[in-house]
Amino acid sequence: MTAPPEPAPALDAGHTHSAPPPPTSERTRKAVIAILVPAMIATLIGLIVLWPRQVPAPPPADGEPERAYGQVVQIVEYECPPIPEGQLPEALTRGPCGVANVRIDKGPGAGQTVEAELPRGSGAPQLDVGDKVVLLRLEGAVEGASGYTIIDHQRGRPMLWMLALAAAVIIAFGRWRGVSALAGLAVSFAALLFFVIPAILAGESPLAVAIVGSAAIMFVVLYLTHGVTVHTSVAILGTLLSLVLTGALAAVFTVLTELTGIGNEESAYLAVSHGNVDMRGLLLAGIIIGSLGVLDDVTVTQASTVAELARTRISSRLQLYRAATRIGRAHVASAVNTIVLAYAGTSLPLMLLIAAGNQDVVEVLTSQYLAQEIVRSAVGTIGLVASVPITTALAALVARPAPPDSPEPDGRAANAPARAATVDGGMPGPHHAH
Repeated sequence: MTAPPEPAPALDAGHTHSAPPPPTSERTRKAVIAILVPAMIATLIGLIVLWPRQVPAPPPADGEPERAYGQVVQIVEYECPPIPEGQLPEALTRGPCGVANVRIDKGPGAGQTVEAELPRGSGAPQLDVGDKVVLLRLEGAVEGASGYTIIDHQRGRPMLWMLALAAAVIIAFGRWRGVSALAGLAVSFAALLFFVIPAILAGESPLAVAIVGSAAIMFVVLYLTHGVTVHTSVAILGTLLSLVLTGALAAVFTVLTELTGIGNEESAYLAVSHGNVDMRGLLLAGIIIGSLGVLDDVTVTQASTVAELARTRISSRLQLYRAATRIGRAHVASAVNTIVLAYAGTSLPLMLLIAAGNQDVVEVLTSQYLAQEIVRSAVGTIGLVASVPITTALAALVARPAPPDSPEPDGRAANAPARAATVDGGMPGPHHAH
């Protein structure tokens, strides 16, 4: 006589709503809790210790330009003065010559109408009457001039509309799950803006800050989005172990490749203006935080897959692991491509320069900037691939496969004839477990 299955927290990962919760192993469930609770406590202690009490303000610079915000009310164009051939690149002289009269709405000179030269050159803002623009004011830059220079358009309102549309689409499709996803996104941004960035600027170790910040984001966001269940806890544990592996590999390969963390103008300026920031640690922090978003997607999917498969007639944990791993391989193949294309997209201008130049390909690929991106993508990919067997094994240990003679959720016996819908070699997939 077999004992009745122990009750387990319900799983709602978007795969099923009417089926009973999958059975779980009480002993393994307690082991998961015994690992996660100390991890939560350690994360909380890390937040308290590393929380930025006072971020040093940058020293004031003499003659530093002030920002102003206004609207173009008039544009006056005139013929451009001749420039001796070869004195300036054509890209710097592209565009019309003239001045724009701008009414200042906010900032120095608010309420006045000032005159500013039309910006010229590749990438310069193209202006029309009515455009809202951002200006810099530097007194005494040119004797007799207004000191105002137009540097950009104001984009606040269209960006707000875009974000509102994105939020509406997420909520319309995901409903309450979409609302919880947006809440999780807000938590992630809050952690970055109020903890990670200020703590690094305050001189704390970027690597330690990234680990604590990522753990805090992971705990709050995954439980908020997917519910406080055993299988969400398994996904968190799988993400945590994969992040540890990713961080360790990143630390090893940044040392082996002798990366400094200063690979572009932004990082070079940061190193000069904030000398207390560890640039190599900042590179490691970026790798860890960047890997978190992809890892939690894969780990939650794998934990949910195992939970669904546990409801079918699979009778052993080994079979459960193998079936879920086959499903995970397809997910990983797509996710790896996503990682590489994301990094390639951010490096596209540099790749165009490489293609147009005469530099040796090996020399370019081993340069500081591209080597950083290659290490970042390679380490992230290894962590992503490792997250599948790690999370699948944990979820299979937690799940308790149904006995062969137990009824399935649709009322049929588990030893009934195999269903037609199968995944990769005859194993039932998570979306057929209803």
